[in-house]
Amino acid sequence: MNWLIQPFEFEFMRGALAACVALSLGAAPIGVFMLLRRMSLMGDAISHAILPGAAIGYLVAGMSLGAMTLGGIAAGVTVALAAGAVARRSALREDASLAAFYLISLAIGVLLVSLRSRNVDLLHVLFGSVLSLDPDTLLLIGGIATVSLFGLAVLYRPLVIECADPAFLRQAGGPGSLAHMGFLLLAVLNLVAGFHALGTLMAVGIMVLPAAGARLISDRLDTMLALSVSFALAGSIGGLLLSYHLDVPAGPAVVMSLGTLYLLVLAITAARPHRHFSTGEATV
Repeated sequence: MNWLIQPFEFEFMRGALAACVALSLGAAPIGVFMLLRRMSLMGDAISHAILPGAAIGYLVAGMSLGAMTLGGIAAGVTVALAAGAVARRSALREDASLAAFYLISLAIGVLLVSLRSRNVDLLHVLFGSVLSLDPDTLLLIGGIATVSLFGLAVLYRPLVIECADPAFLRQAGGPGSLAHMGFLLLAVLNLVAGFHALGTLMAVGIMVLPAAGARLISDRLDTMLALSVSFALAGSIGGLLLSYHLDVPAGPAVVMSLGTLYLLVLAITAARPHRHFSTGEATV
């Protein structure tokens, strides 16, 4: 018990725990819908696309929370929309255009940060600093989690319908495009929150890995949502404890812990047959 409790006597560990709890509540449910909508690659692309915008904010105002957040949101939304436009107007599929955009974004972002950074600044941007979050950043991450939960409550029905039958809302004249745009904005917001805590290379991990593990266990949407949050919480706490006791970077430790949980679930469920999700197979 001392091994579990003693690390959280320190304020920096309690702050990291609060950030991970907020990210688990906000990002993990978004990850479930991204998985069901076959948008996991888009999450990875957007997480990399945030970097150039955050880097521009960094160049303009230094390590300013507001500047880097606004820049990251603008860049993430722009790349998501641009990738979709390229896929519609060219011979490329959306996954290929997303891969191209995220590689370009990552390269531009690293170059921009390197223009006036020390190595520690670049490492902070790439791998996060969950153990040194200030109160303003914690409030931002908590606020984004709150907005995400309310946003999902509002968008839940059209998102479920779109996962089950993407053509239905368009044929019925429903708010399909509005729900899609709202969902993209929630995804970008959570990736920006993850960027501040885990860095641009690790942010998507807390969104995708718990959702993937939950999908291996259940095909009921409500169960997947609950399991994804539970996995995210367990992996985050485990990663923070490993980081403290083994003296390793906290962001990678959290994502590695989430990955270990996913692999354990994969090994346990490998013996029983699973259907791959396709349109209409998720149970609400």
